[in-house]
Amino acid sequence: MKEAIIEPELPIIDPHHHLWDWRSRLPFLPAEISHPFEAILRQSPRYLLDELLADTGSGHNVIGTVYVQCGAFYRADGPEAMQPVGETEFVNGVAAMAASGIYGATRACAGIVGHADLGLGDAVAAILDAHLAAGGGRFRGIRHMMAHDDDGSVLGPLVHSTAHMCASPQVRAALRHFAARKLSLDIWVVEPQLPETVDLARAFPDVQMVIDHVGTPVGIGRYAGTRDERFAGWKASMARLAELPNVFVKLGGLGMPFPGFEGMGPNDRPSSETLAATWKPYIECCIELFGASRCMFESNFPVDRFGAEYPVLWNAFKRIAAGAPADEKADLFAGTAARFYRLEGLA
Repeated sequence: MKEAIIEPELPIIDPHHHLWDWRSRLPFLPAEISHPFEAILRQSPRYLLDELLADTGSGHNVIGTVYVQCGAFYRADGPEAMQPVGETEFVNGVAAMAASGIYGATRACAGIVGHADLGLGDAVAAILDAHLAAGGGRFRGIRHMMAHDDDGSVLGPLVHSTAHMCASPQVRAALRHFAARKLSLDIWVVEPQLPETVDLARAFPDVQMVIDHVGTPVGIGRYAGTRDERFAGWKASMARLAELPNVFVKLGGLGMPFPGFEGMGPNDRPSSETLAATWKPYIECCIELFGASRCMFESNFPVDRFGAEYPVLWNAFKRIAAGAPADEKADLFAGTAARFYRLEGLA
């Protein structure tokens, strides 16, 4: 679906996207897709700098981006705990390509969020230092995907975490090494897990944390048909998180299959008006609770291509924020991301 770009001059920092090459994995996918997420891999088997710049250059004024870990390009050898450093090495190279200016003005991957196994406890310190050394001054933090549900059909191929990681003594030991290195934590959990994140964030007030994807409301698997009735519980958890000044929230991720929105998927291309109406209750609630200075719109591409094309997605965000004062709009689309990820010179 093609749309005229709304407010094409508005500066945007996209604080959450991935790069990957899944071609080697595709032959092993079943002929019948068993979980909606696997359709995403078929939609975007390759998403590298060319594909990213095609999206960021599709009409909106995307001045910079932040890469967030997805398990891509790990080292093939060496200690297993150090293999995720390969992802940072790869992304730093992409960032250097973008910083040369020969690919346009967008500073892709100006900030890098990598992975370290927080279950290592104190041993994670060496992994963090290796990321910092590999990141060329761009490394900003860690995401260890903690999303878990006892119903395996909810997360499908993204079932990576054990239950209750936020309460793990090893995770808490690992986080004690973050503040001294000025590293942040991206938290991806699904909505039923949000209460666990409150205690974690409260225990580390000196570590900036950001809740990815508005806390990922759920409406598939055992939650099918109950998303709306779960809204009040989601809001109560987000309100408790908003009381903690070290916690921020990313506004996006609602194009993924997990919320179970009808009329959204690889074969359904809704308009930005439809997307804005669908996503507005969650996004407006977050802005009201956290304030624009702790909220940032995100694309979550190419994952959110499941529900929307890149220019349409940002049009939807602009429709939702249409009535915001100019200073708040500047924060939502660029300023908050620039401050959180310390992207000096971008906003």
